[in-house]
Amino acid sequence: MKRALVIEDQADNMVLICRLLEKYGYSTIQATSGLAGVELALKERPDFIILDIQLPDVDGIEVLRRIRAEAGSHVPVIAMTSYAMAGDRERLLAAGCDGYIEKPINTKVVVSQIEQVIRRRGVETGHGGSAGDDPDGALVPNGVVDEDIDHRR
Repeated sequence: MKRALVIEDQADNMVLICRLLEKYGYSTIQATSGLAGVELALKERPDFIILDIQLPDVDGIEVLRRIRAEAGSHVPVIAMTSYAMAGDRERLLAAGCDGYIEKPINTKVVVSQIEQVIRRRGVETGHGGSAGDDPDGALVPNGVVDEDIDHRR
């Protein structure tokens, strides 16, 4: 089972992202701060990382810099952020992110977006089907959330 490290300080975003990934066959490791994310990235060696950019202790670009300095560039890092200003996507990709997903996320396509990035980097996906297909009709178990998430700070 492929493992994703999710670095996200907002609890509801963390729950949604982890549930979506788990539904499609990924196990998740959670960090609620940038420094904890760096520590877990180095200790746990996940297959890919979902990285919020606005974190309470150090920003996501600094987290990315530290991970890349210590672990190299073999682990795909996908920025998932509400940064939506002109040039932010390009700035994050230039800083070393492998992908960029803007919040609010669309729960119907976000796993597919993640898989496009990790496939480009040569990481196999966590399930046998397409993330765009929802085999049992509910993107999140028990129907807890089935809408876009928008928790901008």
